[in-house]
Amino acid sequence: MTGTTEALSGSAAVDNATRSVTRPFYVYSVLANTLFQRGVFVLFLQQRGFSAEQVAVLQTLLYLVSGLAELPTGVIADRIGRRASIVIGQMLIAGCLLGQGTFSNYWVFLALFIGQGVGMACVSGSDTALLYDLLVRRGATAGYVKIKSRFTMLGTVTSGAAIVLGGQLQQISWGVVYVGSAACLVLAVVVLMSRVPEIRGADAVDEQGGAEEHGDATAWRAMLRVATPALVTLVVVSGLMHATLTPYIIFAQKTLSDQGAGTAWVSVVISAGFFAGGLTPLLSDRADRRIGYRVIVPVSLLTLAAALGLSGLGLVWVTIAAFLALVGIPEITAVIVDNVFNEAVPSRHRASLLSMIAFVESALIGIGYLVLGALMDGLGSSVGMATYAAVPLLACLLWLPVLFLGARVTSEIEKPADQKAS
Repeated sequence: MTGTTEALSGSAAVDNATRSVTRPFYVYSVLANTLFQRGVFVLFLQQRGFSAEQVAVLQTLLYLVSGLAELPTGVIADRIGRRASIVIGQMLIAGCLLGQGTFSNYWVFLALFIGQGVGMACVSGSDTALLYDLLVRRGATAGYVKIKSRFTMLGTVTSGAAIVLGGQLQQISWGVVYVGSAACLVLAVVVLMSRVPEIRGADAVDEQGGAEEHGDATAWRAMLRVATPALVTLVVVSGLMHATLTPYIIFAQKTLSDQGAGTAWVSVVISAGFFAGGLTPLLSDRADRRIGYRVIVPVSLLTLAAALGLSGLGLVWVTIAAFLALVGIPEITAVIVDNVFNEAVPSRHRASLLSMIAFVESALIGIGYLVLGALMDGLGSSVGMATYAAVPLLACLLWLPVLFLGARVTSEIEKPADQKAS
């Protein structure tokens, strides 16, 4: 009886410690995703006089710069602190958003998008590493998929609400839209600084009790040690999934507009898509336990291919239905795959290694923007969307050997303490 009481008491202590970690992160997620321009910024750029090709170049530059900056910013996050990296990144993004709302010269926008890409790189990898290692400290990583799904849900639903509100604020002025977004990022930084403790790579290793027994000197060596063929394949396939989903969501604005939907309708549809994409990650924990990432990955890729193909019919209501019904499924996969990546990499270099993975994803997303923009300019928005369905189909083919051969993704270098105990 005493043992049972002690176990229950220990479980309650872990739950309380977990809540102390997750609550400020949830608030941060809400504020960091209150970006009023997100659902209509393509229309904003078009009103600035930029063509679809110029918009594609800006988005490609954004993600390529973000990808190139991932490697140094990941190392910096492990050295100086992951919270510090997030703060720097969000403040840089806020400044660039203010600049976009102020200027109209295309060359200025190129510089602002470069700065925003660097800011994105500072945040990417650092936020996940900070959350995961704070959970490691409290022996609570077994609940990471559920926690990350809630974190993602809050951010995505908030994005949806912000997009609807952004469409209304735009009627006042575009300046209000961009200033409001920047102000919310500043508030997110305030929450992070006041409620979330700092943690560095060395701190994470200390908490693991010396789990880094091989003593890797650099993130590159650590990456070589964990890079199983299946893990490398998962990184590429995940990157191709994001390189399909992200440009699809953004350029759906133009496709809907070309098919006859007005600005107000576009903002509502994109917002509803964000709501759908925000709620579906709540199913991630169940999908992970019952299906697993090996199966959910090709399902998501085929879903994306179907959505792009249906958008190519040129019928606005079919495009809307496909967008709303199918856009959320890859978000489930993203949460599950994120957990696989966190389990696969060692603590000392977690931010660096996750940044390397994000580099691949960012580079593929940037190329995806360029390719989809060129297809839409050359073939029309609807046919261009349908043609781009070849990308998720290619990714699905790449994943088939892992699916059927059952290759192991993680290298068993490091397992969180709570998973070892189980």
